[in-house]
Amino acid sequence: MKRTREEVDATLHVAKLNAAELLPAVHCLAFGPRASGAAAGDFCLLELEPALCQQLEAGHSLVIRGDKDEQAVLCSQDKTYDLKIADTSNMLLFIPGCKTPDQLKTEETQCNIIHTEIFGFSNNYWELRRCRPKLKKLKKLLMQNSYEGPDSQKEKDSDHPKYTTADLLDQIQASEEEIMTQLQVLNACEIGGYWRILEFDYEMKLLNHITQLVDSESWSFSKVPLNTCLQELGPLEPAEMIEHCLKCYGKEYIDEGEVYFELNADNICRATAQMLLQNAVKFNLAEFQEVWQQSVPEGMVTRLDQLKGLALVDRHTRPEIIFLLKVADLPEDDQARFNSLFSLREKWTEEDIAPYIQDLCGEKQTIGALLTKYSRSSMQNGVKVYNSRRPLS
Repeated sequence: MKRTREEVDATLHVAKLNAAELLPAVHCLAFGPRASGAAAGDFCLLELEPALCQQLEAGHSLVIRGDKDEQAVLCSQDKTYDLKIADTSNMLLFIPGCKTPDQLKTEETQCNIIHTEIFGFSNNYWELRRCRPKLKKLKKLLMQNSYEGPDSQKEKDSDHPKYTTADLLDQIQASEEEIMTQLQVLNACEIGGYWRILEFDYEMKLLNHITQLVDSESWSFSKVPLNTCLQELGPLEPAEMIEHCLKCYGKEYIDEGEVYFELNADNICRATAQMLLQNAVKFNLAEFQEVWQQSVPEGMVTRLDQLKGLALVDRHTRPEIIFLLKVADLPEDDQARFNSLFSLREKWTEEDIAPYIQDLCGEKQTIGALLTKYSRSSMQNGVKVYNSRRPLS
């Protein structure tokens, strides 16, 4: 049965409410046939921030990503969010076409009754929390079939996995923009429609071709001509690989209609150090620095600060040593990352540990805040050091 105006007024009188203080329109709610037989879990509500609402209204999509063994995330075009269920003590009703008080105020409504059918209900909703994209899996997938050059045996076999952009979007818990940015960080390139990471030895082979050509032609590292590089090195390697290597280690620009690259000395020195360190468990620091400087192109100067997040120096040993420790190889989870670092070294200075936790910082989070949460500080020989808050097994 539908309520009449008299019944509504009588209810207001019993509740001791003054009708003059209320909007004239009255919503009378009733469960429809579908809602009567529905359970609370039949519907899901998602709370969105205004920016995400605007994206949906503009026709963009939001995608939920994650395998069965992963915590689901929601991705927009450029951001990633954790999905969390928030329970509420109030029943949330789904009412299609329901008008809010603000909407009713703008309309000329008579003293009428609006009979509204409840479509469904829920006792919880999904809320979003901005999170870091889960990108470690991206490198793991691409390293299953790293690119060793056009003549390698891998390229002749068809049983090695390859991934298109669509494949990566389907498997990586990150937005498309975040995935594409990480592909650049990994120096990945598209070969035949598939994303590939160059095998490090092959990448260094390409880089050596380029630096040797620069040396033989007496070019400046700040002005390496693309076309000449492709002509001279074309017989040795595919042109697209030479150009890709130039993009990885240099910045492209145009001068008088010609394309040039300004090679980045820090990146080249860093790659050379990785090549030297990858086959040694530990390296005498003084000997390493000497060999390192001799191995880089003439005119480039090596510095230890070029190795942040790549190698770690131990100055407490005699002689001092250096060894490979890549931030990309550490766990993605905050607590697991700190456990791994404190298992490796009991006490860290902020200068040493910062490169290995910088990527864990959120939008408004600092390295100091992370250290406060996951470590304890103390003074050692006048220097502040950090150790684990919890015992490590």
